[in-house]
Amino acid sequence: MWCPEGLDEVEAELLGPPEELKGKDVLEIGAGAAQCSRWLTAQGARPVALDLSHRQLQHALRIGGSFPLVCADAAVLPFADGSFDLACSAYGALPFVADPRLVLREVRRVLRPGGRFVFSVTHPLRWAFPDEPGPEGLSVSASYFDRTPYVEQDDECLAVYVEHHRTLGDRVRDVVTSGFRLVDLVEPEWPDWNTSEWGGWSPLRGHLIPGTAIFVCERD
Repeated sequence: MWCPEGLDEVEAELLGPPEELKGKDVLEIGAGAAQCSRWLTAQGARPVALDLSHRQLQHALRIGGSFPLVCADAAVLPFADGSFDLACSAYGALPFVADPRLVLREVRRVLRPGGRFVFSVTHPLRWAFPDEPGPEGLSVSASYFDRTPYVEQDDECLAVYVEHHRTLGDRVRDVVTSGFRLVDLVEPEWPDWNTSEWGGWSPLRGHLIPGTAIFVCERD
């Protein structure tokens, strides 16, 4: 699943037809509990799940799976050049680094020529709206062009959560200047069957403004 809207890879085939994933080396970046890697394994792929959070990977280990789990920084990938056929990231890593080009360049480095990287992030337009699922989340409350990061701090004023804003144009430039070719930009529409609410995602908002942007990139 790429996003709260419910876009499934079986339907979208952003990584390619599922039958062509068999035997492919795939890197999942910002894997969390490695849900994507489990699905990739079921398709016959050879995934590696990478996350900076040791606790997330412990959770992935408890759930189980036959693929490697790697605790590492997405901006300093511990793999040789050309190690993977594909890479994917569903709401992982990229929103949480100040300079996403560091991650993109590393992903390009570890991909083989012709390799594809697909990643989903919160749609940049959402930055201008309150993170609320109801009517209060439908009015612009901040400048879309304000790139000040969102920061949560603990009692000692240490940052415990940081999310960086990039405009849609910033994201496109990041992809292109990092050496990728942008193949597609997918903005999933909210399907009628999806009645769930999660954070600022809801049927009310989803039918009016985009919530997710998915970038399909290829290395020449």
